Amino acid sequence: MPGITAQPSLKLINVKELHPTFGAEISGIDFSKPVDDDVFQEVLAAITKYGVCVFRQAGLDDERHVEFARKFGELDDVTPYIAGGRAHRLPYFELFDVGNIDLDGSIFAIDNVRRDWNKGNSLFHVDSSFNPRRAGYSLLRAHELPPKGTGGNTEYADTRTAFEELPEDLKAELLSNDYIAAHSLWHSRKVAAPETFKDINPDDYPYSRHKLVQIHEPSGRMNLYVAAHVHHIEGLPDEKSKELFNKLYEHCKQPKYVLSVEWEKDGDLILWDNTCVMHRATGGSFEGKFKRDMRRATVHDGSSTAWGFNEKSDKRQGLP
Repeated sequence: MPGITAQPSLKLINVKELHPTFGAEISGIDFSKPVDDDVFQEVLAAITKYGVCVFRQAGLDDERHVEFARKFGELDDVTPYIAGGRAHRLPYFELFDVGNIDLDGSIFAIDNVRRDWNKGNSLFHVDSSFNPRRAGYSLLRAHELPPKGTGGNTEYADTRTAFEELPEDLKAELLSNDYIAAHSLWHSRKVAAPETFKDINPDDYPYSRHKLVQIHEPSGRMNLYVAAHVHHIEGLPDEKSKELFNKLYEHCKQPKYVLSVEWEKDGDLILWDNTCVMHRATGGSFEGKFKRDMRRATVHDGSSTAWGFNEKSDKRQGLP
């Protein structure tokens, strides 16, 4: 089976592989102080190789979380959401609030409309593909977890190996046609919560456009850049577009390509590369009962394909 490829040995960090083709648990880093450059270079090598890196009980606070994330590149922030009228609960604009806690500290009730906004996160996706400039790395931290055994795993799908294991005729079709997919946040929200978003038409909002198959520049491997945000594939009739997308999306979601990571303790941190894996949140019995305070820093993609086929504007899609 294709997947994990050989790279120079890592001497300053410890690596425990979590899946036959991707994913690793990294230890041996002292996060109580700024991460040294030579250690950081090994982290970069690990994330290039594995796509997903888990750091148990890293113990970062908000400030050090942002500081560590900034080493990977330019950070995205929540400014568009605040401009749209949503208040921010956290002290840093560079931290996205992806937990289940309201501004007053209460837990989202089962019938809270914010839960419907977040249901799209339960579909396999990549961060910010619906924006003109997509995300590269994401760093998600457990600030406060619900009781163990109440759910909330984060799952990842290895889209590099999924591409390598496509049928040869389908792989040839994709490479010869160089398809472009149109991504929309509103589309994925409507798929996940159709009743709440029944009056939304994704065509009323801008699409971001990215190649469906593209090289993952850090590793040199080809990748299927597919996600729940994909509304259609350009140049194809609607039915053909849906058929091709569903075939590729379902292929990537097969259990053999999926790694489910359990959050064990407060302070756990997961780093992943949105340009070579999909991810999704999973629910559980904690919903409506226990706090699950999760905070994410997102790094803008710095590769040559970061902007897809959009003009470099800041017209980003965001929830109101």
